[in-house]
Amino acid sequence: MKKIIPVLLAVIIFSFFSCTKTDEATQNIFQTQKQLEILLQDTSLSSEQKYAIVNQMANNLLHTGDYHGTILFLNDWVENNPEDKYNSYWMLMTAYSYLSLNAEPVAEYYFDRILRQYNDLLVKGKSIHFICLQNLIQISETPKNRIKYFNELINRFPDEINKTELYLRLATEYEKDSQWDMALRTSELFLNQPDATTIQIPGEPDAYKNARHLIDFNSSDKDWTFESLEELESAIKKAIRNYDWRKLDKYKSKVNFFSMSWRQDETDANSQTEFSMHDYMRGNRIRFADELDELSNENEAYLRTWGWNTYVNVWYLYFRKVNFPLDPDINGNWEWAGIYFGNKL
Repeated sequence: MKKIIPVLLAVIIFSFFSCTKTDEATQNIFQTQKQLEILLQDTSLSSEQKYAIVNQMANNLLHTGDYHGTILFLNDWVENNPEDKYNSYWMLMTAYSYLSLNAEPVAEYYFDRILRQYNDLLVKGKSIHFICLQNLIQISETPKNRIKYFNELINRFPDEINKTELYLRLATEYEKDSQWDMALRTSELFLNQPDATTIQIPGEPDAYKNARHLIDFNSSDKDWTFESLEELESAIKKAIRNYDWRKLDKYKSKVNFFSMSWRQDETDANSQTEFSMHDYMRGNRIRFADELDELSNENEAYLRTWGWNTYVNVWYLYFRKVNFPLDPDINGNWEWAGIYFGNKL
């Protein structure tokens, strides 16, 4: 019987797929499954032969769109065959079936269950545990869980991932979970990667700039911030009115203060050039608009000023709200973060 089974199985599989494009395939699915079920009762089957039959039975159900049937069949098989070395694969098929039913929380449970309870296997050269972690990161709804999965990916599969991107995404999850010390530590790991300044991360266009600002801002004394936009605006206007370049230099952010045209990027090397306001106030008549520019909003503000020099007469002073939950006394304050040269584009 053992030698006959592979041949008989091949005949059944061939018969099924030879008519998959016809209604007859659907009509015969029940009969095909019964034949395969009979074959599965043979106690002399090797684990590989059992795998072939179970896999075919599950795929027959999937072929007809019977995801519930697939789930019931595979769960029943795993429960009754706890020693089957392919159980992690059957659970993976179950998880994907739940995804097909848009039952992501249940799929998450199965992906996580595979990691905790079943040995890893390779599917087409790829680790099942690796596949599970990739899916869990996509569907998990809590930062705490995503932190766990990101760390496991980094620690277990360092050669199959982009560490630079994952460090950045992990730091973001730590921020969401208010684990600020870990967010800082992981941001430093991101910045220390050789491609941190050049990597393009989907959904994170300013990854390097934001991480650099977080680290540098944390290590600064932050004594240039104001409790409100009104206080900052008033202090800047008073310093300009009095031609007090020392005060203006004091008010400038000491972390990543930029001075650039509207077309430049804040991370450009020449946008971070240090200079004193004294060099531009001496001998010039500096004026400013009575009101903040219409571009201003609850997080950013622009003050139009002019008279700085004959080359670029108009400067827009850029103010922004501080986003630094690590320090409640500073978070929500306002800072003078940079200068845009020229009229708005």
